[in-house]
Amino acid sequence: MRSLTVNRRRPLSVALALAAGSVLLTACGSGGGVAAGQNAVTPQGPGPKINIGPDQHRIHGEKDAKAAALVPARVRRTGELRIGVGAGSSPPLSFYATDDTTLIGVEEDLATLLADTLGLKPRFDPLSWENLFVGLDSGKLDAVLANVTVTEERKEKYDFATYRLDQLAMEARKGSGWKVRGAKDVAGKTIAVGTGTNQEKILVGWSKENEKAGRKPVDIKYYQKNSDTYLALQSGRIDGYFGPNPSAAYHVNAAGRTEIVGTFSGGGNSVQGKIAATTKQGSGLVKAYAAALQKVIDNGRYGKVLARWGLTEEALKTSEINPPGLPRTTN
Repeated sequence: MRSLTVNRRRPLSVALALAAGSVLLTACGSGGGVAAGQNAVTPQGPGPKINIGPDQHRIHGEKDAKAAALVPARVRRTGELRIGVGAGSSPPLSFYATDDTTLIGVEEDLATLLADTLGLKPRFDPLSWENLFVGLDSGKLDAVLANVTVTEERKEKYDFATYRLDQLAMEARKGSGWKVRGAKDVAGKTIAVGTGTNQEKILVGWSKENEKAGRKPVDIKYYQKNSDTYLALQSGRIDGYFGPNPSAAYHVNAAGRTEIVGTFSGGGNSVQGKIAATTKQGSGLVKAYAAALQKVIDNGRYGKVLARWGLTEEALKTSEINPPGLPRTTN
């Protein structure tokens, strides 16, 4: 569920800030202004201007006969690909445009490329995290593109075709002078993190490592809304926010008041995490997804999509089927 709702009668500058509400401070003032005549967030830093209006001018793919032939006949007959995406509150992954209706983001763009290449029409279904997997299990969805990391546990029920690196980022106030490379750099710090996430596991592990080494543990904080997290960060109540790199990069670019002080694999030191198009195991679709993704990687359209959302550093050269995933957590 989205944390903020856009009132369509508000001035455009306010609507733009609220459309990115899960990553922008509600008290930013002029921190992320609007370029005249453009539906774009004007960055304070070196990142690109990001169009958050409903008219996206998406980069489209062309049908590839070999990839399309891998799609099971039952799906081809429908003429569409039913794709689960995030519930619309996580820029730049999946969120609502300034009309409060149109779903936009890197996930929708890549899903569109995937469907185009398979000769199918994408049909997006915005769902909560748990309902994305319910949709796959029930057969309601053909795929999920919602920042899903490949894990060994998930591979027992689902098949994966990778399309981005899973990168995490530590975000701090601009000019903090803080650099985070591992456990000792967060000793005694107050850091916010999302509950039940891979970054929480890493942060908890770092805290335990610090205690064993005689250093101070991490004071871990949890907030219901990202806007609350960023308000706490800006006011100095927390030292950092450990979250997905795409969201951090978007916020740094849009608000201009924070900086990324460290990036990490979503798998920690054990494995390089990878984000993947997810489908029910045995659905017969994963080979088609991998072939289509490889096609758009090779023809350059994939790179253009990542570039328009400021995520070039998460690019892959190869779409892999069911690569090594994040290991099971041992209790």
